[in-house]
Order: sequence, then structure tokens, then C-alpha cells
Amino acid sequence: MRAALLRLRRGTGLPVAFGGLLDGPRQVRIGELIGTGTRALQGLAISSGNGLGGKAVALSRPCAVTDYHVSRHISHEYDAAVAAEGLRSVLAAPVVVRRRVRGVLYGALRAAQPLGDRTLSAAVAAARDVEQALVVRDEVRSLLAAAREAVAGPDGARGAGAVSASVSGPGPGPEAWEQVREAHGALRALAPRVTDASLRAELLAVCGRLESATLLPDHARDRPVALAPREVDVLSCVAGGATNATAAERLGLRPETVKGYLRSAMRKLGAHTRWEAVVAARRAGLLP
Repeated sequence: MRAALLRLRRGTGLPVAFGGLLDGPRQVRIGELIGTGTRALQGLAISSGNGLGGKAVALSRPCAVTDYHVSRHISHEYDAAVAAEGLRSVLAAPVVVRRRVRGVLYGALRAAQPLGDRTLSAAVAAARDVEQALVVRDEVRSLLAAAREAVAGPDGARGAGAVSASVSGPGPGPEAWEQVREAHGALRALAPRVTDASLRAELLAVCGRLESATLLPDHARDRPVALAPREVDVLSCVAGGATNATAAERLGLRPETVKGYLRSAMRKLGAHTRWEAVVAARRAGLLP
């Protein structure tokens, strides 16, 4: 949100930017302020249909007013907070993900002057940044939930260690393991796109649990091999049957770069083929 507000301010030239995400049914809470002189807007809860932001939420489209306090096109529940900050011309751009409003970005001037289409377009572009980040976050959380469920098993009691112990005996069937491996590959591909540090750390921690789930007992385990994160990412894609071109698309890399990572991983693992590299990585606990 903060990065998007900075982009909004740069793209529009508006000195004040603020915004927030959904907090309860059809209510947005202002959580980020840039260029403000007071804390009057901090934590303000914007209900759908109320004020300029509430109008943007209700209509799912950007809205603007030239002079907030005298505008007849909005309701005025938040006049006191807006007046305390001295704002006059204000725009609001909704953050819409899969047809659902998830937040609002605002830009404002302390003078009453029209905000043109170019300014509104720049605000919408900034809102798109938040939309894309939320799509990635939603996908990551969905995959994390699927990965946890696959590792835990149907009774919810199985952890990574229990899964490891069951590899050579009764345990998750082939379909469950395919789900684990698919989730792992998708999580590895998403990790570089996650900007939320805590979410990325949680994602990588779950990846680590999945990677260690197939470790054999110490006496049967291959010598530990250290692979670079991108080498593991590429092997995860290969393990799922991806070609170099498909892996490149998923990871945001060039096909030649994927080939380089794959060759390096094969060399470290002592493998002569792609599949040998995948098998060796699984034995080393680098892939589930």
C-alpha cells in the first residue's frame, strides 16, 4: 500500500496520498498516510456509500471532487477529518480484486482545482499495483493452506517429521504427494513476487518443511548438497514436468537463464539428466 501511494504521488503530482484496505464487510480503514500534516485521517473507517471513498467503493470506480466540503455529489460524514488536514480537491481510486473492492487509494490537494483525466489514470495505475499484490498474496495463502493440509494429512496430526517417517511405510498416497509437490513448485515460483516480508518468510518456511518431508534416515541419506534458491526453483518446475520455456515463464526468467541454473544444479548433484537431478534433489531433502 505504501509503495502504491508513493507511485500515486509521483504519477499525479498530488502532495497528499493516503489509503487503506478492507476492514470488515464493505468498510475500508485508512492505514497509510503520506504528505499529511496531522493524524486526523489515521484509522478512519470509510463505509460503503459514505464520503468520496465510500462512493468509490459502492460504484467500484474512481471518483473525484474539486472542493470536498461543498460538493453535492458526496455525503459529508468525514468533513471534520478532511477539514483538519486542510484538503480541498480529492480523488479516490478503488482497489478491486475479482470484482470485489479490497481497498481505496486517495490523492489530494489543499487547493480547490479540477483533477483531470491524466491524474485519475495515474491514480488507477497505482491502485493496480495493490490489486496485483493482493492477487499474489491470496494465491500464496491458498497454496500455504493446501500445503499444510497435505503435510498434516486427513487427521490433522501429521507434521513434516511424521510425513518423513511414513515415506518408507504407510502414509500419504501418490495423489497426496503430487499435491504436496505441486504446491511446493507453485510456492517456490511465487516467492520472488511476494513483497510482504513476513508472508514471504512464512512461505519459505513451509517450502522448507515440504522439502524435508521426504528425507530418508541419516544412514541412507545422500551427502548434503547446497543449491542456490533459483536452482531449487528451477528443479521444482522440472519436477512438475515443466519445459525450460515454461519454467522461465513461471519464474520470470529467460530460458537461457533457466538452462544455466539447471546445468549448475545437475553438476552439483552429480546428475546426467533432468530426472536424475530431481531424484537426487529429493533424496537430499531439497525437493518434496
